[in-house]
Amino acid sequence: MNKKRKLTIAVSALNAIDSPGPGVAVIRALREAESFDVRIIGLAYESLEPGIYMHDLVDKTYQFPYPSAGIETILERLDYIHEKEKIDVLIPNFDAELYPFIRLEEQLKERGIAMCLPTMEQFEERHKMNLNAFGEKYNIRVPKSKNLNDISDIYTLNEEFEYPLLVKGKYYDAYVAYNADQAKTFYNRISAKWGYPIIVQEFIHGTEFNVTGLGDGTGQTISAIPMRKQYITDKGKAWGGISISDTKMLELTHKFISQTKWKGGFELELMKDKENHFYLLEINPRMPAWIYLSVGVGHNIPEALVKLALGEKVPPFGDYKVGKMFVRYAWDMIVDMQDFQTISTQGEL
Repeated sequence: MNKKRKLTIAVSALNAIDSPGPGVAVIRALREAESFDVRIIGLAYESLEPGIYMHDLVDKTYQFPYPSAGIETILERLDYIHEKEKIDVLIPNFDAELYPFIRLEEQLKERGIAMCLPTMEQFEERHKMNLNAFGEKYNIRVPKSKNLNDISDIYTLNEEFEYPLLVKGKYYDAYVAYNADQAKTFYNRISAKWGYPIIVQEFIHGTEFNVTGLGDGTGQTISAIPMRKQYITDKGKAWGGISISDTKMLELTHKFISQTKWKGGFELELMKDKENHFYLLEINPRMPAWIYLSVGVGHNIPEALVKLALGEKVPPFGDYKVGKMFVRYAWDMIVDMQDFQTISTQGEL
């Protein structure tokens, strides 16, 4: 029997909170990979990210600088970690991380660290603030949206939009505003956290769906898994969902991948209106927090993404299981205070 090769894979976004990062789900999928064994290196921003203390999933964790620290600082920290761990593949899982990592892709490749990321052009054009132009370019239905850089613009919104409307941050956060005062509150809350512009988007009444998938960079779809949200938190996050089969959603996903030649993982957020039209609300340029459902339906997307990163040919998965549900849950881990002190003071555990 052939012994499986061992890969060292660094994974970020270990926060498994009420608005969870994809890291823990990605790691669970990698642990179940059939084509390789893994040693997992966690990259953590905060000392209380739960993934740090999941020692059955994460072999070693290092504190990591925020994207805002700049490319030189990020590279310096990665060099330190790489010298100790010899990373084969790095999987960033936050939108805000992708900008520095795309810029560092060639330098990391020279060091022997592989990634599977969209190009800078792909990353930029799918931004929420560019969604109108994206919809026009690729002939995909999108809600009308507008970028705001001045709070006074809120009081002229009713000339173009009807309430309720969505108020969104450049990277994260979205709130439904039912009047100008609420819109102003959300504008202040989001701008304080994520900066400008603030995006205002037409509210589409309907049923929310998501698709996660993987493109190989040539226009070919390796995987596409549509999901209907069954339970949504007050932050709009899926806490339960079910895999479904929908020809229109799959066609839209194939169109997105073939036209943009998308490379890497992604999540499409869609709304189906009363006329059964799908509107593309958002394109997240990485795997979602519910990516473990892909393993449950027979498509291990994180495993396939690693193989693409290593330059291997990955055939499309084909069919997937319909009617598989995920139900997220919270549980309490008991950890030693010593572990918390170690990661906080020494920056690794």
